[in-house]
Amino acid sequence: MVTVLLVRHATCDHVGRLIAGRAAGVSLNAEGRAEAERLADALCPMRIDAVYSGPLDRAMDTARLLAGRVGLPVRPAPGLDEMDFGQWTGRTLASLDHDPTWQAFNQSRDSTRIPGGELMAEAADRAMAELARFEREHPNGLVAAVSHADVIRGVLLRCLGLSLDCVHRLTVAPASVSAVRLFDAGAQVVSLNWLVGQPAWES
Repeated sequence: MVTVLLVRHATCDHVGRLIAGRAAGVSLNAEGRAEAERLADALCPMRIDAVYSGPLDRAMDTARLLAGRVGLPVRPAPGLDEMDFGQWTGRTLASLDHDPTWQAFNQSRDSTRIPGGELMAEAADRAMAELARFEREHPNGLVAAVSHADVIRGVLLRCLGLSLDCVHRLTVAPASVSAVRLFDAGAQVVSLNWLVGQPAWES
């Protein structure tokens, strides 16, 4: 059994405004660095066995602050990378409002492929494969894993046995922690969208 703290990267300028996707050079802004530092302080007392991160700057920035507090290196977890948003990378959310494929993507996540990019199912499957690796490498351990909102929501829905079409029923805020436990018989969601200093419903 392993417990995984699924950490969404902290705030960057793109959050809530446009799709950063896998674009290079998107780092935490000042607000995000403060969020990540508060989160690192809150998690520091826990006996974390390993810190993993997807490869993008905003995830690595968040992971490095946490890893530095707990005295561990950041280990690579490519399966936790952001979804490949293909042709939508760099687009504002407002510019996609009337795009029929965008509308289908938000109504039917299980079956709608991003133009030039991924199915959400592919992102969820690669992230679940990383969690299975954590279970093998850290039996009975506690692992922190920094990733992205839709990837984390995909993992949570897989663990709950729900369709990815339910994606909008879950909130995963910047610098939030959602915890899952993996064991031989399956998986269990332990907590969802915990934020330092405030109840999750205020995010």
